[in-house]
Amino acid sequence: MSPRFMIPLIAGLAFAGPLLAEDGTPKGVVELFTAQGCASCPPADAAFRKLVSQGNVIALAYHVDYWNYLGWADTLSSKENTERQYGYARMMGRSNVYTPQVIVNGRDHLAGADLAGINGKINGYADEGKGLTVPVSARMSGDELEIKLGAGQGKANVVIVYFDKEKTIDVEKGENSGQKISYLHSVTDVETVGMWDGKATTLTLPASVMEKPDLEGSAILLQSVTDNGDPGAILGATVVMAGKNI
Repeated sequence: MSPRFMIPLIAGLAFAGPLLAEDGTPKGVVELFTAQGCASCPPADAAFRKLVSQGNVIALAYHVDYWNYLGWADTLSSKENTERQYGYARMMGRSNVYTPQVIVNGRDHLAGADLAGINGKINGYADEGKGLTVPVSARMSGDELEIKLGAGQGKANVVIVYFDKEKTIDVEKGENSGQKISYLHSVTDVETVGMWDGKATTLTLPASVMEKPDLEGSAILLQSVTDNGDPGAILGATVVMAGKNI
């Protein structure tokens, strides 16, 4: 890491107050699969914005690329986002994917615009013990990123999801042609950085994991995986903001 970048990065790394509840503990993780070229997605994008403003969930938006053929290539889309959605479909035994789709805690799906249903699912999981039951926290220590994971049941991967805070896009073609839409928390990359075996532990990573161009934020997910490597239940999570967003 270059000295020129290290100082503002470490100074700027902080917990995302506006994104989490007052005690810093999220109630759930909501992943929205959306697309700029999908006519039914703007209402879901608006519901997603309300979820972000609630401050009690970690909300992440994955722009998929399979609607690009309709005439507008989503400027935030990636094949990796599409692959993550198909991974959830396989885990749930589904043969298809759709937009706008929301995955709650890596466990079940709902229509992306169903805000009441999404909150109901989050609350239901919390009551059933399927919420974020493993404490996760992160902090900078010198030139290292320390991720602390509490004790729990099972095994899981430690995943960092990088995202932009907000992007405003002028959609010039396709089903949403002529609209100017602001997208929150659009995912730019996902990386698995470690494993957890159910025991309380601290994962120490080089600060370079946060050294990404124009980095604004990241979510750290403790997520189980299937035998095939597909994403599964999310057991714990936190959010860290960084760089130019601070």
